[in-house]
Amino acid sequence: MVSTVPGASGMDIYTLGDDLLHVGGPNEFTGFCGLHTGWIEARVRVLPEPPAQTAVGWDAISEATLWSPSGRLSVVGLMGGVAEALIDVAVPRGLIQVRVHARDRLDKTVRTDDDPPERHELHIWAVSEETPWRTVLADPGGRQREQKTTKAAEWAMLSLVPRPSNRPAILPPPAPDPYQDDTGLSRVTVICHRPTPVQVPEGILPVGDLEIRLERVDSEALTWSWATADEPIFPRPLTTLPDDEPSIVRLTSGPDGFTLRHEGVLGRHAFALGLIWDHLLDTPGSHPWIETLREQAAKATALVEETRRFQAERDAEQWGGPPPSNRVRRLVSQAQSLARLDRPLLDRIDALPAARQRQAACWAARRAMRVAGLEQIGWIADALADAEADRPLPSSFTEQNGRAAIDRLLSDPEVPHTTVPLRLAPGTFGAHDVTEIRQQAAAIPALTALTNKDPLAAAIDAVYNAAIAHADDRNRFLTDAHAALR
Repeated sequence: MVSTVPGASGMDIYTLGDDLLHVGGPNEFTGFCGLHTGWIEARVRVLPEPPAQTAVGWDAISEATLWSPSGRLSVVGLMGGVAEALIDVAVPRGLIQVRVHARDRLDKTVRTDDDPPERHELHIWAVSEETPWRTVLADPGGRQREQKTTKAAEWAMLSLVPRPSNRPAILPPPAPDPYQDDTGLSRVTVICHRPTPVQVPEGILPVGDLEIRLERVDSEALTWSWATADEPIFPRPLTTLPDDEPSIVRLTSGPDGFTLRHEGVLGRHAFALGLIWDHLLDTPGSHPWIETLREQAAKATALVEETRRFQAERDAEQWGGPPPSNRVRRLVSQAQSLARLDRPLLDRIDALPAARQRQAACWAARRAMRVAGLEQIGWIADALADAEADRPLPSSFTEQNGRAAIDRLLSDPEVPHTTVPLRLAPGTFGAHDVTEIRQQAAAIPALTALTNKDPLAAAIDAVYNAAIAHADDRNRFLTDAHAALR
């Protein structure tokens, strides 16, 4: 394996290539040896410029263009075997041409001790143009490989429009991959050649949520630009374009045939665009990636629908029916607990204007103080009166969620001490257990709820805590609350 980006994923082997190498993606190709398992001689030569002539004395020569954003290249064996001299070899940063030479590739079933060792040599130089892989010298004993250009074009287009990562947003973003940093690298040109006449498609190339717009500039040139599709197919459509800048496609003719040049493309996209153009020129009107995108979109839509149904069932359980307004759902309050006690009452509170919600909160707090015997306790009565007169409550109620007021309640000898059964609403953790709770401790949160500046949250919390304080008389309180809030 010859790679410029460790761990890069690409096309399956045997998609494109010959008897010596198979391209796997923009950053890698697989070279073929005669031996299945064993050692061979290999060397890498980095050249300052393209060789003036093809080297002689080799049985097979093939070459391919690779994208090397980091300026590193490694050669790794089939089973992970490595030679230190062939790991992280410094090569030109950007597009590079890699020419592979091989000789004496003999299978172990025919190799003898008198045969010379198998040898491979890679010649590498910088280029600014992406060209298709090619066989420079065919091995006389090699075999013809089927070229799956349609499959390659499908892979290529899908590689340009990957779906967003499912990484949870709560996690920090991963560190940038140094092997993928193309900062400072120039845009490049993709070249395809055909000996016979070809046509460049015009108009729209569909790519699921996106589309490619090919618009005529003159008799030889078109602009290529990415855009979002008018009718996306995924439930959560892509909005990020593979490339924000338009590029130019030129088709020219000469004595040896027709040449397409796609100029000004990102280097990391050059390999994929070359595969796409190979397909479009040979099979006009065929877009093999569309069916795969539709299948992916159908699965994504089904998953969204399944998630929606699950959420609806969960909401129905949590809210005692369809979810309430978004405002209620966003509250930090006892809204769900009140919904499980009396869902229509929650909706009634939500429908009230703000002034009536504040009145409802005060009404519920007074009922809670009354049932718990706190209505006549001086400092509590004063706080309740302040709230009803729309005056600020004392700091003991407003600071630290009313901790000081609760501590005073529990230590004040004038405060009565009565216990009532605590029965939680169905669906609440521990709802089947019946425990005893001090009624005054259950009631005081209805008063501290009045410190909430949001009248809706204040009303919900005051009504819920008042209902809990009424214990076995809860249903009568809820009936009174409906009448009072009607």
